[in-house]
Amino acid sequence: MLPKRIKQVGAHLLAIFAGLVTVIPVYLIIVNSLKSKADASSMSAALPAVLHLENFTTVITVGKLVQGFGNSIFYATFSTIIGTLCAAMAAFVLSRNRTRFNRFLYFFIILGIALPTNYFTLTKVMQITDLINTRIGMVILYAAGQIPFGVFLIYGFLDTIPRELDEAAIIDGCGPFQLFFQVIVPLLTPVLVTEAILSFLGAWNNFIMPLYYLNNSANWPMTLSVYNFFGQWQQYWNLVSADILMTILPAIMVYLAAQRYILSGMTIGAVKG
Repeated sequence: MLPKRIKQVGAHLLAIFAGLVTVIPVYLIIVNSLKSKADASSMSAALPAVLHLENFTTVITVGKLVQGFGNSIFYATFSTIIGTLCAAMAAFVLSRNRTRFNRFLYFFIILGIALPTNYFTLTKVMQITDLINTRIGMVILYAAGQIPFGVFLIYGFLDTIPRELDEAAIIDGCGPFQLFFQVIVPLLTPVLVTEAILSFLGAWNNFIMPLYYLNNSANWPMTLSVYNFFGQWQQYWNLVSADILMTILPAIMVYLAAQRYILSGMTIGAVKG
């Protein structure tokens, strides 16, 4: 009984520590974004004596966050739609037709989860296809990067859907596209929502891809706008904190609003296959 209690206490302490590691940086960003330059210089945890809301106005104006926000929404939204749809279609075909070749293809695709990106080769491909420094190029890159994990997640979930539904739909006259979009997709809603949310957050927070492949500041997402803003205003920690807060706030709101879908989608069938 005692060892079990010790394990429970240890698990709770570990969870509290992990929570603090996550929450404390966000708290520091919030309180220092509301301070003056002098008060925020030490990045202390003390609450601001006077709220300096003008920090956010300055950041929006000088940091071009409105433009960056629009670019981030564009990249994250369209890459999520394309990546999730492609992953769902690929997972459906590979799951329902389990030949040796399809099995190999499935493992080949999900290798992308673990293998690092070869940026030299990717840069050559982007140059040949004239996709460098273009919005559509970033959407394609984000979508392609999401597909391996999406296939892995949806492939396992498909095992929970009886094949008899496919057979009944085919007998009723459904073609391949009707079968997928009218019968299978509605049943995939939990895992598709999970994949879409994770893809959206991944695209929103991505920093390396736009840093390498976007030279025009008009195409920069919010992550790159923050990086550029920090380079110019690194002595103004109040403004830097406000800039960071406005960048991470949409991602935090999306995650908090959809965390129950993420948990349910990843636990139902995600480890099968």
